[in-house]
Amino acid sequence: MEHTESLETTHEGTESGIAVHLAPEAVGYVFGVPLTNTLLTVWLVMAVLIGVALLLRKRLRLVPSKVQTSAEALVGGGYDYVKEVLESEEYARRFFPLIATIFIFILGINWIGLLPGIDAIGVYHESHGAMKLVPFFHPGNTDLNITFAFAIVAFVSIEIAGVLIVGMAKYSKKFINFSSPLNFIIGIIELLSELARLISFSFRLFGNIFAGKMLLLVALFFVPFVLPVPLMAFELFVGLIQAFIFAILTLFFVKLAIEEPH
Repeated sequence: MEHTESLETTHEGTESGIAVHLAPEAVGYVFGVPLTNTLLTVWLVMAVLIGVALLLRKRLRLVPSKVQTSAEALVGGGYDYVKEVLESEEYARRFFPLIATIFIFILGINWIGLLPGIDAIGVYHESHGAMKLVPFFHPGNTDLNITFAFAIVAFVSIEIAGVLIVGMAKYSKKFINFSSPLNFIIGIIELLSELARLISFSFRLFGNIFAGKMLLLVALFFVPFVLPVPLMAFELFVGLIQAFIFAILTLFFVKLAIEEPH
């Protein structure tokens, strides 16, 4: 279940066009396992975020610099919002690291794929008798495997939060309730809605990022020097919004999970 896209120019006489391939792009193989450029992008973002975190930690001062002040304002604002939603200082301390990590990680993956020239660095592989450039890095969230992995992390975190805070017995009553036929049906509907989050989480993120990438590819093909600039600015905004939506939905679902069932 891996989806990536690429831009190719095909020639038949004097005609050219765009060929879009929803297929994995493997840069290489490790013990027979394909190493895709979307996975390399995820690893690159992880390395960058860890490096930035270590650098900021090393430069922490009692009298903060402008960078430290900005970082503290962003983190503090996010923490206050999480505390307001969860209505608890204790819960905010528990779940803010999860929500912030999801937001920053997805934002980094969305934005790094928009860096100029990042798709121009790669290796040449033979495809249908011709040499094709396979870039080392490609927007990670255009790969449905990666967005589905994010959805699984969010889903499992939400369910664990409900079990740990509400308790297994009370939390399971949201989904399995034999007190009346109506409550049983409502519980089944609630269970199905919980499972549907895996699909909605993963496809929402994948669809928006994939569509934006395709829009940029088309713009680069038809108007290569003018149109892509405002579109890239728009895609930066879309990447920010999609990371925010994913993190906020996770926060709201955690809020619902830790409430006592009625």
